Amino acid sequence: MKKQLTAALCLNLCMASGYAMAADDSETIDVALIGGGIMSATLGTYLEALQPDWKVSMYERLDQVAEESSNGWNNAGTGHSAFAEMNYTPQRDDGSVDVSRPPKITEAFEITRQFLSYQVLNGVMHDPGSFLNNTPHMSFVWGDDHIDFLRKRYDAMQQSSLYKAMEYSEDPEVIREWAPLMMEGRDPAQKVAATRMEAGTDAEWGEVTRQLISALSEQHDNFSLSTGSEVRDLKRNDDGSWKVTWADLDHGGEEHSINARYVFIGAGGAALPLLQKSGIPEGKIYAGFPVGGQFLVTSNPEIAHRHHAKAYGLAASGSPPMSVPHLDSRKLDGKQRILFGPFANFSTKFLKDGSWTDLFGSMTTSNTLPMMKVGLDNFSLVKYLVGQVMLSEDDRFEALKAYYPEAQREDWTLINAGQRVQIIKKDPEKGAVLQFGTEVVTSQDGTMSALLGASPGASTAPTIMLGLMEKVFPEQLASDQWQGKLKRMIPSYGLTLDGNEQLTNEIRSYTSSVLELGDTQPTAENAERIEALKARARGQESDSEQPGNGGEETDAVETSDNV
Repeated sequence: MKKQLTAALCLNLCMASGYAMAADDSETIDVALIGGGIMSATLGTYLEALQPDWKVSMYERLDQVAEESSNGWNNAGTGHSAFAEMNYTPQRDDGSVDVSRPPKITEAFEITRQFLSYQVLNGVMHDPGSFLNNTPHMSFVWGDDHIDFLRKRYDAMQQSSLYKAMEYSEDPEVIREWAPLMMEGRDPAQKVAATRMEAGTDAEWGEVTRQLISALSEQHDNFSLSTGSEVRDLKRNDDGSWKVTWADLDHGGEEHSINARYVFIGAGGAALPLLQKSGIPEGKIYAGFPVGGQFLVTSNPEIAHRHHAKAYGLAASGSPPMSVPHLDSRKLDGKQRILFGPFANFSTKFLKDGSWTDLFGSMTTSNTLPMMKVGLDNFSLVKYLVGQVMLSEDDRFEALKAYYPEAQREDWTLINAGQRVQIIKKDPEKGAVLQFGTEVVTSQDGTMSALLGASPGASTAPTIMLGLMEKVFPEQLASDQWQGKLKRMIPSYGLTLDGNEQLTNEIRSYTSSVLELGDTQPTAENAERIEALKARARGQESDSEQPGNGGEETDAVETSDNV
C-alpha cells in the first residue's frame, strides 16, 4: 500500500509540475538536470543536501520519471557488488584469474548502501523493502574448464577481506539447497560448481528514483521538476552559462528556454545527441551503438517463491558484458518473479521510447568512420548480435532450461527490456574502440557534463556522481561544509574497506540494519558504534564520530550493470 501511495503521489507531482513549474525564459538557475532517472535523482539529492540554496531544475521528456533505463522492468535489478558477475574477473592467458576490478565495484555498492541508509534515516526515503531486498548472489557453472575457472576465481577473491563470507561448492546437494530449481531435473552426471554470497541484494531502481525525486519536489523550494519537457538544444552564453531550450510536449511542443550555470545530461541513450548539441570538443570523440535486451519472465507464485537468488552464468564467446545470462529472483510491482536473460536484440533507437532515427541522427563527420572501424574490429560482437536476433522461441527456452531444467514453456513470457547505447570512442592508437560500462564526460570548465555508457550503472550511481562532482565542483567539494556533510552521509567516505574486516563489518552491519536487510550482524565490539553512526547521520552527533582506519581514499570506479 505504501508503494502504491508513493507512486500515486509521484504521478501527481509529475503531472502538476509538467507545466506549472516551467521556468520563465529569462530565469537563471544554478543546475539543470536533464533526464528523470537514477543519475539525475542521485546528483540532485546530493546537491540539495550539500548546497540547499542552489536552484536546481530537472527536465524529463516523458510524463513520469524513472520510465526508461531506471524502470525496474528495463534493467537487471541487481545490486551489483561483483559477488557473482564473472565478466568482472577475466581469465588471463596463463590461466590465472584477474580479480583486480571487483573490490572497486564492491566498495562502490557499499557507498550506495550508505547513501540509501542516510536517506531513510532522514525521511527522504521510506519502506526499504520497496526498493532493496536481501537476495543471495551466485555464480553457477558446469563442465571441467568452467569449474576450474570458478575455483580459481573463488581462491583469488578470498585474498580480499570483502569476500571472506563467500561460499564455494561442487556438491550438488549443497547447491540444491542454495537454488533448488537449478538442480531439479539436472543430469546427475553433469559436474557443477557455484559460489554464493548471502549479502547480495535485489534492487528496484525505479522505486529508488521515484522516492528521491518525490522528496526533492516536496521538501525543497529551490527544486523544480518539469515532466513532458523535451530538451532540444544547448547553447553556451557569453557569460559561460548555458541556454537550455526545451519543448513543453503537453502543450503543443511550445518551446521555452532557461539559463543554467551548470548542466548535467543524465538522459540515458539520449545523452549522446544532447552532448553533441552542446558543441563542447570533449563530446566530439564519441559515437554510440544501441543494443536492446529481452527477458523471459514468470510470475507463477509456485515457481517464483522457490528461487531466492541471483544466479549468474558465463557469457557466450564474443558477447558484450551486459549479456551475461542470469536467473534472477526479482520483486517487481510488489510481486515475486523470476527473470532469465538477457537476450540481445537490435534497434536503431537510443531509448526504449525513442525514435528509429536516433542512431542515424547521432552520426557526424567526426564519428562515422570510427563507428565503421569498430564494426570491423568487433566482428565477434556483430556475429553475436546477429545470432541473438535470429533466436527462435525454442532457442530462448532451451537457454533457460540450461539453468532451470524443469521449466515449462507456458509459465514464461518474453518481455522487452531497456535500450543501452554502447560507447564508441576515438583512440589515438587504434583509431576507435568500443567501450563497455559508463563514462563521465565534462567540459574543460566543468559547466557541461554528461554520463555516457551501455548501462547507467544504477548500482554505483552515488559513487559515479561523487566522481562527477570532483570534476565539476572541486572547490565546493574541498570545503569543510561539503566534506562534513558527505562524511555524515557516507561514513566510509575517503576510507578503504578492502583489507579492513572490522570496518567492513561495521559499515555492512550499519546499512543492513537501516535498510532492513539482515545480511550482516553487528558484533559485540561494534554494536554501540553502529548506533552512533545512525545518530550521526541524523545530525545528532559530531563529525568526530566518523569511522577511521587510516586508509587511503577509495579509488574511482568504472562499472557496468547488466541490462
